[in-house]
Amino acid sequence: MKIWANDPSSELVSVFADIARTRMADLPICNAALSVEAVGFARTPQGHWAGVMITPWAINLLCLPGQEEAWPVLAACSKHDWRFPSGDYEFTVAEEARIGNYHLCSLFSPAFEFPTQEQARLTALAVSHALHAEPMAAPDVAPAKAAAGRRAFLGLGR
Repeated sequence: MKIWANDPSSELVSVFADIARTRMADLPICNAALSVEAVGFARTPQGHWAGVMITPWAINLLCLPGQEEAWPVLAACSKHDWRFPSGDYEFTVAEEARIGNYHLCSLFSPAFEFPTQEQARLTALAVSHALHAEPMAAPDVAPAKAAAGRRAFLGLGR
């Protein structure tokens, strides 16, 4: 199993760009407006790497092993749920010779709704931010108490 000690983005771009030029070249599921780009890769709470991979044929969340510990050894095409600060997500196990074992969660496949790379990148950035961000907690203060507190703060009493 390949362990990624550092951000895998540049190697992912290299591998998927090669795939785009060879296996995926000229297939009708490819969006000619999109190119290969890795966006927002960061360590997960489990110590692995997760981010968004833009390709001409799909936009996927990827998760790659950042350490041997807590990385499930599963057969290709198996499913695995990963927990992130924003929630649990189902991934499919995949294998690529130069990448090794990784997990993917399809976001857009094919990715025809993106007329430009910039729109795909902005979407990927938003997804990456939402994936790694803690959900916003509801305020603990009831609205009536909050209004009373504001009135008191402003010197208006009750």
